[in-house]
Amino acid sequence: MQQHTLADEIIQTGVGLHSGVTTQVRIQPAETGSGRYFVRVDLPDTPIIPAQVAAVNQTLLSTQLGKGEAYVRTVEHLLAALAAMGVDNARIEIDGSEVPLLDGSAKEWTDAIAQAGLVSQTLTEDKMTLVIDQPIWVRQGDAFACALPAPETRFTYGIDFDLPAIGNQWHSWSSTANKGNPYASFAAEIAPARTFGLLHQIEQLQHSGLIKGGSLDNALVCGPEGWVNPPLRFANEPVRHKILDLVGDLSLLGSFPCAHFLAYKASHNLHIQLAQRILDVGVGS
Repeated sequence: MQQHTLADEIIQTGVGLHSGVTTQVRIQPAETGSGRYFVRVDLPDTPIIPAQVAAVNQTLLSTQLGKGEAYVRTVEHLLAALAAMGVDNARIEIDGSEVPLLDGSAKEWTDAIAQAGLVSQTLTEDKMTLVIDQPIWVRQGDAFACALPAPETRFTYGIDFDLPAIGNQWHSWSSTANKGNPYASFAAEIAPARTFGLLHQIEQLQHSGLIKGGSLDNALVCGPEGWVNPPLRFANEPVRHKILDLVGDLSLLGSFPCAHFLAYKASHNLHIQLAQRILDVGVGS
């Protein structure tokens, strides 16, 4: 069974969305079968935090992983880029508690991964993969996330907002769309989609101690009159960003099962609930 890691290290520095603190991330090649994992190099004993569903300890407006007292927040964009670009094994050293938001998307991560390149790795023994042989659902009110048996791995998302500039949007993306270069479609169609916020919620979030690092340079903001900081990179950039979040959260499974992942008005919490249900219900092969 083939896996891949980076051919060279990647270094990025930036501000965390919620903490407002500048951190540096150094992503290094990792051994076959080690998976993707974070290392808090700023803490005593440099604790390792695995990028796994079991490590999730908070999902408020981002996904946070933790082990013991150590944690790392807002991991979803970086993990989406690594997983969708084919990086199975990576050591992610970080000198703070939150992954930099950069421009609000995963574009800088995918650009850096493409520049670093990949090297193949061979597993000496087969690794169990999850098979979706029945529909798996989680829901909360009218919001839901599910995994359906399918011949290809596909991510479909729907959102619905009262603001006219967003409204009802749907988008679908297949990770197998480009057989010659399976990573190109993610880098072009999903990775550039930036995080977005609603103008009327910003003050409340700031008073709650959140989005301290948010700005018009790293997040789209929408109000009743339209977008505060256009132009958009895609007409439906908000829903594409939700696919980015879903890919990042489901990457905590280790690898993506062959399935159609479908979500509507979901959240990081529902994404992680779905991932846990897949682990509980999915059949190993």
